[in-house]
Parts: sequence; structure tokens; C-alpha cells
Amino acid sequence: MKVPWLICSCLALLVQPMLADTIYQTNSEGKEIVLQRDAIVVTQDSSFVVYKHFDLKERRVTVVRLNRGSLPIRVQASSARERAEIIGVWKRFGYKATITDQAGKVTKVYDLYLDFYPPGGRGSLLESIPPRTNFPLQTENEGMDEIEFDKIDHVEIHGDRLSINLREEKTVAGKFVMPTAKPAEVRLLGITDEYNPENPRVFDFSVPLSQLKLISFE
Repeated sequence: MKVPWLICSCLALLVQPMLADTIYQTNSEGKEIVLQRDAIVVTQDSSFVVYKHFDLKERRVTVVRLNRGSLPIRVQASSARERAEIIGVWKRFGYKATITDQAGKVTKVYDLYLDFYPPGGRGSLLESIPPRTNFPLQTENEGMDEIEFDKIDHVEIHGDRLSINLREEKTVAGKFVMPTAKPAEVRLLGITDEYNPENPRVFDFSVPLSQLKLISFE
């Protein structure tokens, strides 16, 4: 007995991947093309569309401010459930770690990266310094190194001094090097299990590196 066409169609829908917001633009030839899938639109008006998405190259969630320009842009919005599901996908592909602060509090954090703020975390981030997923280190023999997150098993933190234990069972120790001569604070940012998809920021975990004790990468 053949399965009715309607039932087959419903089953096909069930196995299709769930998409979050999709952003389309009509090109000069009048054809609508996809600019971005699996996004979450934060805000939009007649001039801009601001959305979050996972940047696979940088392995972190980023915010894009898209100028509508002269060509029509359309946003196909998703449901709250679909937005929650895409956050789950972002968590799987970013850097993950268990974070222990100096007081002993332990937090599971996803999509980790470092970013830079004025001293004490006052004011906005320093946009002139790009975020990063590595530790710039002045080693004990006065050499310079940038150690990528994907090479690290865990990091022990003592103020601005780091002891980085690599996956290849080698330890590198040294001082964290700020990428600017201006006063600044480095913070570890990421997403926790309590992250709200409607949050306009791409993180809900933000702690100065100097206040942490241990970062254990997965």
C-alpha cells in the first residue's frame, strides 16, 4: 500500500533542518537572492538591518549592520523555537570551555572569544582592537607567541600571567600581551545555557581575564 502524498510531504518537512531568520535581497536583474541564512535579526528600519549570525571563519557569533541601500531587502522571520534551535547550532561549532573564576564559581561557556574594553569595563568596547580567539603571550624566554584556542587543553591564570597547557602535552608560560599601548582590559566573552536568543548582544558571559582562575577547553 502506498503512503499518501500528503503524509510523505509532512514527513519530509519534519526531517528538514530548522532555519532561523533568512535575509533576501533583490538584485539589479529583479531576482531575489539569499544574503544570509540561519541569522537572528536584532533590529531593522528603513535604513539598516542588524542581525547576529555565526561566523564560521572566526568561530564565534558576530553582529552585522547591513545597509539597505537602493536594492530591496526582505527578512523572513522565524519562530521563537527556531531561534532557540539555531542558538544550539551556534554553540556546537564555537569554542567551548568550563570557566572557573577566582571565587570558585564554575560556568559552562560556548562560542568563546576575547575582546577589549576600557579599564574596569567602563564604556563601550574598543572597536579599534579586533576580537580574537588566541592568547598573545610574551614567553619566559622573552619570545612572542599567539596560541590559538584550538591548540589549548586548559589555561591557568594568575593575573596577567598565564600557564597554557597545550593538547600536545606541552606547557607554555608567560605574560598576556595587550594589543594596544592604551589602557585597556581584556575580557572573556561567550554564551551560556541561559542565553536569550532575543539578546541584542552576542554574549551573556563577560568577565575580565584577570578575575578567572582556570579555562578548560573541550
